[in-house]
Amino acid sequence: MFIRTESFKEFTRYYPIITGIILIHIVLYILMVLPFFPGGLIFESFAGVNLYIMEGEFWRLVTPMFLHSGFPHLLFNSFSLVLFGPGLEHILGRKRFITLYLSTGILANVATLLLKPLTYTHVGSSGAIFGLFGIYLAMIFFRKEMLSRENTQVVLAIVVIGVIMTFVNANVNVTAHIFGLLSGLILGSFAIDRGRELTSSFQRVTKRTFTSHSHSSKKWSPTSIMLALLLILALIGLISR
Repeated sequence: MFIRTESFKEFTRYYPIITGIILIHIVLYILMVLPFFPGGLIFESFAGVNLYIMEGEFWRLVTPMFLHSGFPHLLFNSFSLVLFGPGLEHILGRKRFITLYLSTGILANVATLLLKPLTYTHVGSSGAIFGLFGIYLAMIFFRKEMLSRENTQVVLAIVVIGVIMTFVNANVNVTAHIFGLLSGLILGSFAIDRGRELTSSFQRVTKRTFTSHSHSSKKWSPTSIMLALLLILALIGLISR
């Protein structure tokens, strides 16, 4: 489920929402670094600044999710979205996926507004990405049949490492990470409650990556170990960048 085997053309066709989000990331970053374009104006106008939000610039609850403070920040956030997003876009559907992605990111930014100082400034999509982790947790807690044993092991490892790294690293918006995760768990518990149709669809996605042996295995297989290590490295890069 987390292994990408599609070509670039296939990926853009199968996952247009994720493709569109990453395209926005790239376009905004290029505009911010072009020497002949007032990139600083983009940052000043769309970054999450609590003081400005309190003064009525409510679009700043949304726009920070698409801005990045540097190329490593852009790279790791976009790479994490490519790894963790496709399975959810497929199973939830495009409208439901983008609604949940934006909702978890906005709720993470609202929590940042309420719990951080008025001078606090932030950019990045990590709150929404942690929201995706929360949706996977909702599947594990409330719809166990939707994930194979191997996928469940990988998700739990990623979430645990992600939470630990959130508190270990400096200059991380801990509030956005934690509330993004919680909002994904809560909203995801409602989004996945769609009966047999949702379950069978998700199992088809799972079978693209793992064989039926994954469901009966009680131990970590070499595949799940390598996959977990790859995703953990991506997560560490996402948080520590």
